Formats: sequence, structure tokens, C-alpha cells
Amino acid sequence: MNPNATNQAGENVLCASHVAKTYDEGGLRTEVLNDVSFTLKRGQTLAIVGASGSGKSTLLHIIGGLDTLTAGEVEVDGRVLSKLSDAERGRVRNRSLGFIYQFHHLLPEFTALENVCMPLLIRGTAIAEAERQAAVLLERVGLGQRTRHKPSELSGGERQRCAVARALVTRPACVLGDEPTGNLDEANAAQVYALMLELNREIGTSFILVTHDTRLAARMDRTLVLHNGVLQETAQV
Repeated sequence: MNPNATNQAGENVLCASHVAKTYDEGGLRTEVLNDVSFTLKRGQTLAIVGASGSGKSTLLHIIGGLDTLTAGEVEVDGRVLSKLSDAERGRVRNRSLGFIYQFHHLLPEFTALENVCMPLLIRGTAIAEAERQAAVLLERVGLGQRTRHKPSELSGGERQRCAVARALVTRPACVLGDEPTGNLDEANAAQVYALMLELNREIGTSFILVTHDTRLAARMDRTLVLHNGVLQETAQV
């Protein structure tokens, strides 16, 4: 892979090649990922499923540049992560990736609007413009009347919709979700999933979601199953 390559629309936004991850602790060697390879095209949605402890979150953290790999390469939006400095990886995360976790991770002392503004402010967007873009997206996710509320004043579903808005406000090439509705009841989970898929169609952002929810996985374009560190593609979950 060429670290200086650029991807055109419709081409791969992410490419994992022969990724391996092992831990050596106390003389014990644990292989978490073994020769994992896959690609993701722009606008494509992908579910990664597997038993607890199968390495799904580890793979997502490696893809997002939050963890190091033992072997292989990961390319995000034309940049090979292992060839970048920490600061450069941070810029790739800010400009090319969005993150949604099982717990919303909103900053409790800031309003919904301020939380959604954060990724834009980090990249240097002027405050007024960041607030305008954040307000538009909060309106889009049904929180237009809740922009001045802090996370403690929002319901669980509202907090997670705010987290979705924060992940998408920079219009990233790809959003990585780690059990993004794991803390929600069935009705709120269905609402958040529907919202993510709708925004995927509108904005063209790719999604990789780690999930135990087979109903969600069935709605994605592709499903990969991680078992004993090996990734396999399947047409059925």
C-alpha cells in the first residue's frame, strides 16, 4: 500500500492487510488477531460480529489508530497508519474517522451543541461556523430543541443520538461504532440504528459497527465474523 495514495469516490476508504495482534504477558503469548484482511468502500456499511473476547473491539481500535498492531498494515483514507507520527494519526482520526461507543462519552459539563462542536473546533473551525454545522446536524437527529441541554438533561436515546451527531459532524470518510446501542432499550436501539443508516445514505459516510445485535448486522451491506482471531465473510449472520 502506498502511504501517499489518495482514494477517489467509490474506492476503498479503509484497507486492513494481514493484521495480527498478540500480547505477551508473564511468559504467556495470546494471539488476538490472526492475518485479518478486508477492505471497505466509500459509503459501504459493515458489521463485525463474534463472541465476547473474540477481538472485535481490539480490531476496531487498531483500525481507528487507537491501538498498535503486531503485524500487517491499516490504511485509512489513503494513509498507512503505521507510517504516521502520533500527531499525524490524530489528524487522520479527526478528519477521516468518527467514533461511537456503547457509552456516549459526552462531556458532562458541556451542552449538546458544545459536545457536537468539539471535533470541528479541534480541527480549527471558527466557533460560529462550528456551532452552525453542529446545530444543523442536531436538528437532523431530532435534537433541535435540545441543543442547550447538558447530557444529564437528556434521555439515554437522546444522548446516543447526540453522540452520532458528534461522530458525523466532520463528515468523516468512515464511522467506527463499538456496540453503539448496547446501553439502549430495543425501541431506542432501533431508532438510533435507523438514524445511522439514514445518515449513511444521505452523507455517504461508511460505517463499521461491532455489534452483538444480529438484526442490525442483517441490515448492513456486509457482515464479517471474527472467530478465534480469524475474520470470515458471511452472507448470513
